[in-house]
Amino acid sequence: MIKVTILGTAGSSPAKDRGMPSVALTYEGETLLFDCGEGTQMQLLKFGVNPSKIKAIFLSHIHGDHVIGIAGLVRTMALNSRQDDLKIFVPAGSEKAVKSLLSFDKAIISYEIKVIGMTRGEIYKAKDYSIRAFSLEHTIPTYGFAFKEKDKKRFIIEKCKKLGMKGVMFSEIQQKGSIIINGKKVSIDSVTTVNPGRKIVYVTDTRPARQTVTNAKNADLIIHEASYMDSERNLASSRKHSTAKEAAQIAKKAGARKLVLTHISARYKDPQALLNDTKQIFPNTIVAKDGYHIFI
Repeated sequence: MIKVTILGTAGSSPAKDRGMPSVALTYEGETLLFDCGEGTQMQLLKFGVNPSKIKAIFLSHIHGDHVIGIAGLVRTMALNSRQDDLKIFVPAGSEKAVKSLLSFDKAIISYEIKVIGMTRGEIYKAKDYSIRAFSLEHTIPTYGFAFKEKDKKRFIIEKCKKLGMKGVMFSEIQQKGSIIINGKKVSIDSVTTVNPGRKIVYVTDTRPARQTVTNAKNADLIIHEASYMDSERNLASSRKHSTAKEAAQIAKKAGARKLVLTHISARYKDPQALLNDTKQIFPNTIVAKDGYHIFI
């Protein structure tokens, strides 16, 4: 099970019940953090995400509302005796700005922090998943991120039984690609089916981008900014943000299964009103609240 926790859902400045942007994705005991706005470490504690399990942090861009929280988080990790290294991905050219947040008070940090400048393409690879970065359209270099689990082959049990497969035959066919059963060659493709890996896409601070549609194709979940209602689309355009309606259009074009709206302007006292702009376009849309959990 993949657990996604929306830690902060405000846009640009916090609201009474909305913290600064951050999303945690937990997969097989490891957590990946996307953006780290002010107060993120408090949100991690409040909503049950263990900071010591964070393997890597992905910063979409270096506007303060998305990065300032990293200063406190890395220091708390040190106080908690972290030993594992920590990778922080930032848009290439922004490394110096992030490093200043890590070193401004000369805190003693006993583990290694690697600040890595990223460009488009695969930036992180683990045993069972990878993460791709893709360019967005904001006022400074900004990236979206696509988490993609590896596709997995599953044995078609009825077909295997019919052929007489048993015991070590299953591991043998996986290693060799084919085996001989009762004098006939059986390939692994003939007795397996492919289950597509899950895909989760995080997109914030951007105008609607075709790159998002491409990278979010058939996504199980898109987390997309919706700073404004459609009535303020001119403001969204001038500030290089998206409306809820535009986010819904992106999700529909991508063929996604679910859309979660975040990065909500503090001007909306009832953010649920944003759904009025999405329900005719992409019904399976939710306006996130801080602490909202999604299981995939």
